Amino acid sequence: MSLDPRTRFSRKTLRRDLVAGVALGVESVPDGLAQGLLAGVNPLAGLYGHLFGMVGAALFTSSALMTVQVTGAMALIVADAQLQTRPDPDRALFTLAVLSGVLLVVLGLLGGGRLVRFVPTAVMTGFVTAVGVNIVLGQLSNFTGYASDGENRIAKTVDLGRHLLEWNVPSLVVGAITILLIMLLQNTRVGALSLVVAVVAGSVSAVLLNLWVPQPVVVLHDLVAVPGRLPIPVLPSVDDILFVSIPAVSLTFVALVQGAGVSSGIAAREGRSVDVSRDLIGQGAGNVLSGIFRGMPVGGSSSGSSLVATAGARTRLVYFLAGGVMSLVILFASDLVAYIAMPALAGLLIVVGVAAIKPSRVYSVVKSGPLPTVVMAVTFVLMLLIPLQFAVLSGVGLGIILYVAQQSNRLRVRRVVFSTDGRMREVEPPHGIPPREIVVLQPYGSLFFASAPTFERQLPEITAESESSVVIVRLRGTDDVGLAFVEVLRRYARELAAVGSSLKLVVSEPLVVRQLEAGGLAADIGGQNIYRGTEWVGEALRRAYDDAREERKRS
Repeated sequence: MSLDPRTRFSRKTLRRDLVAGVALGVESVPDGLAQGLLAGVNPLAGLYGHLFGMVGAALFTSSALMTVQVTGAMALIVADAQLQTRPDPDRALFTLAVLSGVLLVVLGLLGGGRLVRFVPTAVMTGFVTAVGVNIVLGQLSNFTGYASDGENRIAKTVDLGRHLLEWNVPSLVVGAITILLIMLLQNTRVGALSLVVAVVAGSVSAVLLNLWVPQPVVVLHDLVAVPGRLPIPVLPSVDDILFVSIPAVSLTFVALVQGAGVSSGIAAREGRSVDVSRDLIGQGAGNVLSGIFRGMPVGGSSSGSSLVATAGARTRLVYFLAGGVMSLVILFASDLVAYIAMPALAGLLIVVGVAAIKPSRVYSVVKSGPLPTVVMAVTFVLMLLIPLQFAVLSGVGLGIILYVAQQSNRLRVRRVVFSTDGRMREVEPPHGIPPREIVVLQPYGSLFFASAPTFERQLPEITAESESSVVIVRLRGTDDVGLAFVEVLRRYARELAAVGSSLKLVVSEPLVVRQLEAGGLAADIGGQNIYRGTEWVGEALRRAYDDAREERKRS
C-alpha cells in the first residue's frame, strides 16, 4: 500500500495546503464540540475525535482529500450505545473507538470494500434521511433549553411540545442567531467558516444575555472543565469490549457506507477509481488513534472533504496543518472555547441535519417501485424508534433481503432455436414441452437458492403428451449454482423420464459440474448427458443438439 510522495508534501502546493489547513482546523473546533454534544458524551471527546481522527487517517486513505472526522451518524450511534451505564463511561467510549478501528482495519485488509455494492439505494436513503431527522430532534432540547423526557427522540419531541411555556427564551435567541448567520453566510465568500462565525456570534450573544437575564444560557464550561492541554493517551478497557461490540459493528457498517460515498465523490472530482478497502484501513487507523487519545469514533466526512477541496488543498499535509491549528486553539484559547454556547452548537447541528434530508432522493426511491419504497420506509422508522446500533444492523439485513429478492426476480428463461442455416435465435419458451421435440433452454441471471423457485416456475410444463422429447438446459456463463437449483433440475429430469423424455445439460465451468455431481443429478441423468463447454461458443450446445436429434430418431 505505497503512497505517492507528491500526495504528502510539495513546496508548490504548500500555500494552498496552509490555507485549507487553517480553515479546516478552525472549523473543526466548533464542529467537533457539536458532534460530542450530539453523542451525549463529553463534548471534548468530539473535539479530540476530529483532531486525532483526521491525523491518524491522513497517511492511509486512498485520496489526499478524504477527511476522517466524527460524523453525525456515528455520533447518533454513540448516543444510543448506553455507555453511561458502564462504570467508566469515558473509558467505554475510547474502547468503542479503538474496537471500531480494529474492525475497520481488518475489514479493509480482507478487501471488505466490495461489500458496499450490496447496500441498496433504498436502505441508504432511509438511513441518511433518518440520520438527518434524528440530528434535528436530538438537538431540540439544547436549542430550547428544556430537558425533555422520553424513551426515544420521538417521545422526547412530543414531551417538548407539551411544555412549550417552559422553553428558555435566551437559548432560543442564541440558537436562532446561529442558524440565521449560517444560512446568510454559507453561500458567501466566508464559505465553510460561516459555521465558526455563527457559533462565535451565538456564543457572544449567550455571554451578553447571561449578564442580563435570570435564565442563563448553558455554555461549555457549565458542563465540563476545558483543559488547556492535549489529552494524555489511555488504553482501552478489556471489560468493556463485549458491551461495545454491537455498536462497534454498527459503526463499521456506517464507516463502510459513508466512506464509500465520500470516496466516490472525491474520485469523481479527481477522475480516478475508488479504493474503498484502502479507505477502510484509513478510517480504522483514525479510530484507533482517536480512541487512544480520548476521542470518539470517526469516519469519512463529506463536509470536511468538501471544505479542503474547496479551499484548494492538494496534499496530505493539510491534515497535519489542521491538527496543528486545533492543537494551538486547545493549548492557548481554551478559556475562550469554554464559553461556546450549547444552543449555538445545537443550531449548527440542526442546519447539518436539515441539509442531510434530500427529498429528491426519497422521491427517486418512491418512483422505483413499491418494494424499495417499503424497505426505505421501514429503515427510516426503525432508525427513529429503536437504538441506532440495532437499527443499522436491521438496515443491513433489509439490504441483504432486498438484494436477494431483486436478484431472484431478475432470472428469466429463454428458448434457443436453431434455424436451417445454422444460426441460433432466442424466443419465449413454450408453455409446455411438445411431443418428439428438442427444446433448448437458456437461463439468464443468478442461479442461487433464492432464484431456484423463479427458474422452476419458468420451465415449460411437462404433460402426458411430452413424450420422446429432449430438453437441453444451457448453463454457459454460469460459474456457480446452489443445491436448491440442482434439486429443481433433478425433479425436472425425473418428470421428463416419467413420460419417456430426457434432460441434457451444457456446462462451461468445472465447479458447476462438481455441484451437479454432489447434488446427485449427474448420476440421475448420466454423465454422457452433461456436455462440457469449450472456448468455442456454441460448440458443446451443437453437440448436445445433434445427439438429441439422433436419440429422437431412434425412439
